[in-house]
Amino acid sequence: MLTSKDRSDTKRLPMMPIRDVVIFPYMMTPFVVGREPSVRALEEALAGEKKIFLATQHYASVDDPRPDEIYSVGTVANIVQSLKLPDGNIKVLVEGVERAKVVSVTEDEGFFRAVVKTFSYKVENGPQLEALTSRVTQLFEQYVKLSQNLNYETMIAAIRVDEPGKLADTVGANLQLTIEEKQELLEIFDPVDRLTRVAEMLDIEIEKLNVDRTIQGRVKRQMEKAQKEYYLNEKIKAIQKELGRGEKSEIDELKKKIDSAGMTKDAHEKATAELKRLESMPPMSAESTVSRNYLDWLLAVPWKKKTKEIRDLKYARQVLETDHYGLEKIKERILEFLAVRRRVKNPKGSILCFVGPPGVGKTSLGMSIAKATGRKFVRLSLGGVRDEAEIRGHRRTYIGALPGQIIQMMKKSGTKNPVMMLDEIDKMSMDFRGDPSAALLEVLDPEQNYMFVDHYLDVEYDLSQVFFIATANVLHTIPPALQDRMEVIRLSGYTELEKLEIAKRFLVPKQMEQTGLSAEEVEFSDGALQGLIQGYTREAGVRNLEREIGNVCRKVTRAAVDRISEDAKAKPEKKTVGSGNLAEILGPQKFRDLELEKKNEIGATTGLAWTEVGGSILTTEAAVMEGRGKLQTTGKLGDVMQESAQAAMSYVRSRAQLLGLPRDFYRNVDIHLHVPEGAIPKDGPSAGITIATSIASALTGIPVRCDLAMTGEITVRGRVLPIGGLKEKLMAAHRHAIYEIILPKDNEKDLPDIPENIRKEMKLHLVSSMDEVLKLALEREIPALPLAATTSPVEMTRTGEEEITH
Repeated sequence: MLTSKDRSDTKRLPMMPIRDVVIFPYMMTPFVVGREPSVRALEEALAGEKKIFLATQHYASVDDPRPDEIYSVGTVANIVQSLKLPDGNIKVLVEGVERAKVVSVTEDEGFFRAVVKTFSYKVENGPQLEALTSRVTQLFEQYVKLSQNLNYETMIAAIRVDEPGKLADTVGANLQLTIEEKQELLEIFDPVDRLTRVAEMLDIEIEKLNVDRTIQGRVKRQMEKAQKEYYLNEKIKAIQKELGRGEKSEIDELKKKIDSAGMTKDAHEKATAELKRLESMPPMSAESTVSRNYLDWLLAVPWKKKTKEIRDLKYARQVLETDHYGLEKIKERILEFLAVRRRVKNPKGSILCFVGPPGVGKTSLGMSIAKATGRKFVRLSLGGVRDEAEIRGHRRTYIGALPGQIIQMMKKSGTKNPVMMLDEIDKMSMDFRGDPSAALLEVLDPEQNYMFVDHYLDVEYDLSQVFFIATANVLHTIPPALQDRMEVIRLSGYTELEKLEIAKRFLVPKQMEQTGLSAEEVEFSDGALQGLIQGYTREAGVRNLEREIGNVCRKVTRAAVDRISEDAKAKPEKKTVGSGNLAEILGPQKFRDLELEKKNEIGATTGLAWTEVGGSILTTEAAVMEGRGKLQTTGKLGDVMQESAQAAMSYVRSRAQLLGLPRDFYRNVDIHLHVPEGAIPKDGPSAGITIATSIASALTGIPVRCDLAMTGEITVRGRVLPIGGLKEKLMAAHRHAIYEIILPKDNEKDLPDIPENIRKEMKLHLVSSMDEVLKLALEREIPALPLAATTSPVEMTRTGEEEITH
């Protein structure tokens, strides 16, 4: 709230009804008093404190108004001057002091006396009030400039006031308003509300003045337009003639370009018709500019120009091996594509989608494909695109319309068979302007994209020879219909060995070149690169690894420059970056692996998890305590993971006797399930068997093996279902020196994707039921016979702990 009522005051003053004018506070106004009651009220005021209450009457034609024919809100004014005229009238000059509201009116000695109430408001200064005051000042300056009846300097000086109420009254008094509108303004006591209303009135009055000026200017322009056009056209003709150009030289040139562009029949007809329209238009008209732009775009798009494709498989393999390490499946797919191109004359364009975490080389792989095939490369970033017109363009009816990004990229490439990368296709969204992913359905469908229609060009354009490559970090945000049109190739994270090779072959030489270092000045040992990979980066790709290598190179460069600055004759010294001095250069490690259990523990199970930056290990802990059968989960678990915990608990209850537990064990105990690193959100079904193992261990008191990890989804019947991200999970286990893994049997088909060196070092158990998991994971077998019903799980857990202690 910007204002608050401060105080009010009551006064008894002579009252004078006035007509055809509204007196505002702070306003100096002269007028003539002639009516007998008004003269008596004026004389009464002059005899006293020279204060009088002025209120406007409803109808100016009424000579003797009654109190109910006078507005109840008026102005208390000081009488500054008075002069009696020869005809008996009195000319007075009054200055408004404050607005007041009539409480009561009495007639005394032939004139009105009014008891009026005045109000005082306290205004709180703030940004909102300052903005409102500034806006009113600017609007009034604009109004004064447009108005021919006000002096600019006088008015601008008058509104240089700090009080919002005084500013509102000063501006309102000088606006060309009706008596009713001015009275409405006078009756607003709150200064801020009054200033707001003044701003609204100023907007309306400025609009009226602009309309008047526009009408006057239009009438004048219409009279001159015909003569002006004739004069300019004749002048253009004379200039073209002087330069030796015919009048139709530009049109003829456009016609030649249209004939030689190689357009389709439909596009050629459309361009020819548009050219005829352009020829009949005045050269300086807005319509001719629109037509000319349209023709320019039709001619700029490649209709027949193609890049000669390189189909040499040996060269393509060499390019791919030089630019990228690993990624064998992707390289094979590209070589297959080239092999087909050698056999088939006009194959349909390929549409690939590379899906993988950030930094694994999706974008650079697209550039390598273009290089290997000899095609032009263009990249279209779709991250944040939410307008369908970004893909299909705007219709020509809109001002400033342009073709969509697809056509713009074709113009940029200059050929009809480029490699077009649709980067971050999973980051598109939609709003009221349409769904861009729906527009891409036609672009990425080989059965339809040979007749793609852009809204701006409005003719069919052939995209079938374009090699489309989309990139994404995740698939679940891409609509299923769009996924169906692309061949999805997954790029999983690099192994530590692959990262080491990439760093040695690509990243270190690149960063040394960018920082001006030579091989005689710096050397990275394998231990240093391994330390960077394990302790300073935590990612599936190599983007941060490159950043950290660059950080080391910059520090080495600075040390070399400082040494030369101190001694110009100093010889370059070779800096060897090893695992021992890495912390000295970059500071302490940024990441540390979650410490694994060093001995078998009750209720603690090592699981495997997948994240967008690769795989990781995840320890699940369960504790049993006396209670009433409640299962509590902590560690910021998502809905799916909490449901997995419920399914695991239901499995344990259904197997109570086989686990040596009383049938009603859950009535007397609470189970607390916790997944460490509680600040990180976790979700997904693949921790189901890990949770079930922790609960079973905690209830039976049998420790879980610490040298084994597991992953798999569980059902309430104890079935183990397949999971995703197997490669990343196994790489995470290998990184943490865990070489025995329990996996769902249905994931056996994914094992060929695991690097051979990792697969050979690991012992993999493929299981289909939870019973098999418990036999492998628990330290010893569960007793064949159920324990006595009187033994509680809490006592069993204590017993198990005592055995471990002994």
